[in-house]
Order: sequence, then C-alpha cells, then structure tokens
Amino acid sequence: MNDVNWSKKEKEAAREAFDKAYKREIESLVEEVRQKVANISEIDEVWQLHDFLSAKRHEIDGKYDYSYSALIFVFSQLLKEGWLTLDELQVLERDKLAKISALTRM
Repeated sequence: MNDVNWSKKEKEAAREAFDKAYKREIESLVEEVRQKVANISEIDEVWQLHDFLSAKRHEIDGKYDYSYSALIFVFSQLLKEGWLTLDELQVLERDKLAKISALTRM
C-alpha cells in the first residue's frame, strides 16, 4: 500500500476522520474507566485496572498510526470496530474506499 497517493483534500478528510475515531474511542475508554473505578473496593481491583489500562494504551498506541502508508489498514480496522463509518470516508477516492471496504471483510 506504499504506492497510494493522497490528494490534499483526502489528507484533510483523512485527518478529520482519524481524529474523530480517536476521540470516540478515548471518550468510550474514559467512560469505561469511570465505571470500573466506581466499583473498586479492593487492592487487587486497582492492580487489575492498572493492567487493563496498560493493555489499552498499548492497543490504542499501536492502532492509531497516521502514516499515509498505513491509513488504509487503520481505517479498515476502525470501521470493523465501529469507531468510523464508511460515510465518514466518502471524500476518499473510490480505489481507496474499495481497498478499505475489502479489508473490513477480511
């Protein structure tokens, strides 16, 4: 996918969609953490929360790669997970949308 070229308009739209998905996922994580914290009553639960957050940080840091060579894969993953919709990527060229759509079915 290194041969994929991005127009200026696509780059702007991609950044907007990328940021939107990231914000959605982070807001969801913060809410999940609030719920977990509200139910903590023992020290073991604190350590479990720590482990959960460490795993989530690793997952999110690895997922949100804004290099143009990776965006097709990133967007397909975000679509699979429900953080983006295909409608939010409609500004992209048809060939990119086709690749993203194909990857979401894998």
